[in-house]
Amino acid sequence: MSPEASSAPRSLAEALRARDDASLAALLRDRPDLVTPVPTDLTQLATRAGTRASVLRALEHLDRFALQTAQALAVAPDPATYDTLHGLLAGDDGDPAVTEALPATVAALRRQALVWGDDDRLHLVRTARELLAPSAQHPSPTGLGPTVREATSGMSPGRVQQIVNTAGLPSTHDPVSAVAALTALFADRKRMAALLAGAPEAAREVLTRLMWGPPYGQVTADPASHLRWLLDRGLLLPTAPGTVVLPREVALHLRGGRAHRMPEPVPPAVEPSVAHDPRIVDATAAGQAYTALATIEELLKHWDQGGPAVLRAGGLSVRDLKRTAVALDASEPLAAFWIELAYAAGLLASDGAADERYAPTPAYDTWMERPVAERWGRLAAAWLAATRTAGLIGGRDIKDRALSALGPGLDRSAAPEVRHRVLTLLADLPAGVAPAPEAVLTRLAWERPVRAAQRDGTEDLRVRLARWTLSEAELLGITGRGALSSHARALLGAAPEPDDTPLSSVEQHTAIAIGLLAPLLPEPLDHVLLQADLTAVAPGPLLRPLAEMLGVLADVESKGGATVYRFTPASVRRALDAGQTAADLHAFLAQHSRTPVPQPLTYLIDDVARRHGHLRVGVASAYVRCDDDSVLNEIIADKRAAALRLRRLAPTVLAAPCDPATLLEGLRSLGYAPAAESAQGDVLIARADAHRTPPRTAPEPVPEGPPAPDNVLLTAAVRAIRAGDLAATAPLKAPGPQPAGGELPRTSPADTLATMQAAVMTGEAVWIGYVNADGAASQRVVAPIRVEGGFVTAYDHTADEVRTYPLHRITGVAELAED
Repeated sequence: MSPEASSAPRSLAEALRARDDASLAALLRDRPDLVTPVPTDLTQLATRAGTRASVLRALEHLDRFALQTAQALAVAPDPATYDTLHGLLAGDDGDPAVTEALPATVAALRRQALVWGDDDRLHLVRTARELLAPSAQHPSPTGLGPTVREATSGMSPGRVQQIVNTAGLPSTHDPVSAVAALTALFADRKRMAALLAGAPEAAREVLTRLMWGPPYGQVTADPASHLRWLLDRGLLLPTAPGTVVLPREVALHLRGGRAHRMPEPVPPAVEPSVAHDPRIVDATAAGQAYTALATIEELLKHWDQGGPAVLRAGGLSVRDLKRTAVALDASEPLAAFWIELAYAAGLLASDGAADERYAPTPAYDTWMERPVAERWGRLAAAWLAATRTAGLIGGRDIKDRALSALGPGLDRSAAPEVRHRVLTLLADLPAGVAPAPEAVLTRLAWERPVRAAQRDGTEDLRVRLARWTLSEAELLGITGRGALSSHARALLGAAPEPDDTPLSSVEQHTAIAIGLLAPLLPEPLDHVLLQADLTAVAPGPLLRPLAEMLGVLADVESKGGATVYRFTPASVRRALDAGQTAADLHAFLAQHSRTPVPQPLTYLIDDVARRHGHLRVGVASAYVRCDDDSVLNEIIADKRAAALRLRRLAPTVLAAPCDPATLLEGLRSLGYAPAAESAQGDVLIARADAHRTPPRTAPEPVPEGPPAPDNVLLTAAVRAIRAGDLAATAPLKAPGPQPAGGELPRTSPADTLATMQAAVMTGEAVWIGYVNADGAASQRVVAPIRVEGGFVTAYDHTADEVRTYPLHRITGVAELAED
């Protein structure tokens, strides 16, 4: 055996043992599930890297060409040479793009421990081979079938000899050599071409149909002559009664040696579709950003006094979602998106009361005090990191339960990664350039190929997440006219990288994005235009105090570039209920109107104010009092008031069996303007923003698999694995006890004590077996420092620290070989 062959790794563990620390750290970074918990040694690391769950997770993160490379190795001999792999991917003619991309792809598969061995002996991890190799139950994406050896495993020796003879090969002494000769024939391009040259035209058509898969076909008990020609020469082999298969070697010859019809070594480019002026893109995105903020504010104002009830199973009912959509003048899916966005930003939550309802959180008030651009920054950051996916609302989960807004089951851990990747692809294009959505989806499908068909016929989840990302980014002002805005480009830098971007850098990117957006947002106005038809026109966004006061004094009639407010007796009464007086309202309108206050509006305010509070409603269960008994007589005589069941207690007092709120609404429906009063007779002021939830935190995103380890953890993990591997594989001095692999060394207490004392004097490291207080056994390499009082103090190479061990817990000790 040559020195090169003897030095080749014989297992994945040996291949990992030959790596340096940087390579091991790269493996743990690429596959974070391997580091939780930290493996005790490299053998355990290799075992964990070959488990089905870990391999599946690693395969899911391969791009299309890397997956095609792994699939080609799964149909190649084990081990395979690099040239064999190259031939399966590039074909007999050789594809220059494959030739250029393959070395880096093989290196990436090695780095992730899916492939190990040198170029002359490439091994695909056994679990990956089992997952990717073709079988009748699980066809391979390559479309290849079983090899000749696999397809003839149950065939009688006589039948195998008949096939060999008909194919023009000499008879052999055993079926093994016969199958080998047939395999060699099918793999020989020249001899195979000569054999197929004599095939009937119909037989060649059958081979062409089966060439790219599926490789299985049906035949009758008495097949046609062209099928019999193929069966007699082993070009089709029976696998079951009435079923035949095209052997893998035959298919590869017909394909020109290629395992895939279309290898894709180069990612598809995201081609530009439309180019806009970057200034127009930024202005459009800024307008969308302002609209998003206005919509969130309107939603939370709509739920200010306590929003919809929380369903028993959690979430929002379909009826309440429809009502919210009507209030926002939006479709139900769009309303669900805004609700989920407010929830992800921590502005909305359930109040936790006995009659649980949704309401704004105290963070909403703080958020409203911030500048407009900063408020957008919080929404955008929450959207980027959120795993809750509004696009799923209205669908059903795996248990066929409806998925509701704010309900459980909406978390999809892949959502943040897909959002960042889609926006990164947009950022790679020049400023102002928008790609075609299908080009983005095609690129994502190459980077994370779909490996499982959807049973219900729907698109793969990642494709749907990408579609939702493109539409939601437009709604939020991340993009404008399909192109990434300049402030969004800055915000993308706020996402922490795997090497842990410092927090100051994250804050800096966020500040840059806010600074770029702020000048593009419209300046809030401090005035409106009052009109004679009892309306007010706000020609743009209003300052918050003006908008809040006007929202109480008038009703919004229409929105758009300008908002139209309408004054009504009910809206004026609402302002009076909130503690304003007629004089306050006149002064407010005169101060904030660029036009004279119309006389009809002045009359409306004075008329409502004159009647406001003339009636008083209190607790009796409820009562009505009024200094003018003729008004009470009018109410008693009104037939519409019969449902209130009023009765006179005194000339100026009426009592009712209903609660004060019901009585207030009833009298207002009759055209009166009563005011509520306290038990002391004071007028109660109704405030619209009275209901808030207790302090709530925003929902935590659900991570996709184990968290990515940082550099500190990687360094410590590699050091611990190296130390554990040293303890497990350290050579021992001979003669002495030679425990079998994995067994603890065994020595008597006297020998253990003597060896430890000698090691203290010489300063040498020794190998010990140790059982802790919980009964867990381990092997360790230690350098004893002192032995006294039944304890050994030593530097533990495994833990990289000084530790103390009771002598009675050491099962045995062995000296290490000097090399």
